[in-house]
Amino acid sequence: MIEGDGDVERFALEKGAVRKDWGGRISVALVYPNAYRIGMSNLGLQVVYSLLNRREDVVAERVFLPEGKEMSLCVDAGKGLLSLESLSPLRRFDLVAFSLSFENDYPNILRMLALGKIPYLSEDREEHHPFVMAGGITVFLNPEPLAPFFDFFLLGEAEATLEGFLVAFREIKAHSVDRREALKVLAGAVKSLYVPSLYRIGYHKNGTIQSREPLDPAAPEKIEVLRPKFAETPARTSTLLTPESEFADRVLIELGRGCTRSCRFCAAGYVYRPPRVHEKASLLKTVSEVLEKHKSVGLLSACVSDIPGIEEITGLILREGGRFSVSSLRADSLTQALVENLRDAGQKTVAVAPEAGSERLRKVVNKHLTREQIVDAVSVIGAAGDFSVRLYFLIGLPTEAQADVSEVLELVKTIKHHLVKQAATRGRIRQIKLSINCFIPKPFTPFQWFPMDTVPSLKEKQKWLKKAIGREGGIKVSFDLPKWAYVQALLSLGDRRVASMLLLSHVHEEDWKKAFMHSEVNPDFFVYRSKGLDETLPWDFIDHGITKKHLIKEYKLALKGEESDICRVGDCMRCGVCAQERERD
Repeated sequence: MIEGDGDVERFALEKGAVRKDWGGRISVALVYPNAYRIGMSNLGLQVVYSLLNRREDVVAERVFLPEGKEMSLCVDAGKGLLSLESLSPLRRFDLVAFSLSFENDYPNILRMLALGKIPYLSEDREEHHPFVMAGGITVFLNPEPLAPFFDFFLLGEAEATLEGFLVAFREIKAHSVDRREALKVLAGAVKSLYVPSLYRIGYHKNGTIQSREPLDPAAPEKIEVLRPKFAETPARTSTLLTPESEFADRVLIELGRGCTRSCRFCAAGYVYRPPRVHEKASLLKTVSEVLEKHKSVGLLSACVSDIPGIEEITGLILREGGRFSVSSLRADSLTQALVENLRDAGQKTVAVAPEAGSERLRKVVNKHLTREQIVDAVSVIGAAGDFSVRLYFLIGLPTEAQADVSEVLELVKTIKHHLVKQAATRGRIRQIKLSINCFIPKPFTPFQWFPMDTVPSLKEKQKWLKKAIGREGGIKVSFDLPKWAYVQALLSLGDRRVASMLLLSHVHEEDWKKAFMHSEVNPDFFVYRSKGLDETLPWDFIDHGITKKHLIKEYKLALKGEESDICRVGDCMRCGVCAQERERD
């Protein structure tokens, strides 16, 4: 943020913001590397803000990426990046804590450090500089592409990691421990904390990782990712409301975290294991309490239709005169009652994610979804009301052939036929919207060893689909850009050598083509190369509880086009997470 009337007005429009005196407190700049309206739509950011400010010894203030006129004023004024709550310069805080959810936001990290007058590299920071840290799902998947820019990372879910870290940090601050020694103390005291500068990485001649050497006894070989038990954690809700967010004044409610479905491409389905859902009674209580003050809610979960009692929960919202929206639904758990509740809540579009057009490819990704189930779900949607239907597909999936791409068209044609037939009685044709995105391999999934499909190949598939679907008429289709999917894959799969490319892109004003031209390492090495199953991967030092043996087994089943069972929490020990949880208990 920058100083000006706009900031005052923005703060005045908010409900739930916290202002504290800094005296004697740990000052934390909670940084979201994107615009205010986007950051304020992120429930994770709000949870961390609430957790920090609940502590008497902490003051947390938010910082967002300026945009438009704000950016111009920030640069021209020369005051640097300021916090929203007290308009304090970024460089004055004890901690600058980035909340990272998307790799595409990484270039904004360097922009914000520059605006905040903080050196890019950890090694260049001096005693008067704040410590720069990061948390969020992207860094507990793979922090290495960001390693030189951060003093440390906190790996795991905030409810389980923040408390122990803040206790250790307060001790460091109280005793005025110098910067280098402080990093060693924190690494030894907080098992979920990763200090990149305490490790030396060696490489084979072929570019793969040869060794990972701790440079200090305090640096552990493995960093343990921590997660809270939901039985001990209340359902998380928005604590800050503003009309300037993507959800306006809607209160977001987290119903569950993780997913049982075990889709092989989905990182969230693996690193948030074991999947956790709040008890129905607890959720009903939370919803009732929210509805006493707010009548518009957003229900969040990896799969809302899988939540036990979701029809009862949404029914309660309607009976209390409220309205709701949902984040995602599964075709095979979509019920008539839920769809009717969505209709009565005023929702205009219902989304379903087949992911792949062919039955074969859905088995490869372990989707557990047949063509019949997809069509049946669309029929339920069509029978309930005048919904538009949004369908999500991925292209470039492992083992994909043109026949699989063609099946996307055939499935969409079948769905359109059913919707048109149902609409005939109403005299209104519903719109079909397709969102077709490029598959990006992610760490800690069975697909982490697969290469990304090439940009030219993805462009050809997009061209074919656009032309073929265009002939059908009445179908709106959107694609992402393969070149940006390539950059995301690079930032997802790379090691710390990718940091130099990120810095080069910043120097060249986010011109990635120039960055790659000046890079000593070919980015294709990280994006287009099939990885060996015995290869040391950049993120192998992170312990999520998931065994590599399990991921390899799932990888091999994918190659065979065979599905495996969904995650059955507590009843199986296949992936290793539940076994680890039992040991902790």
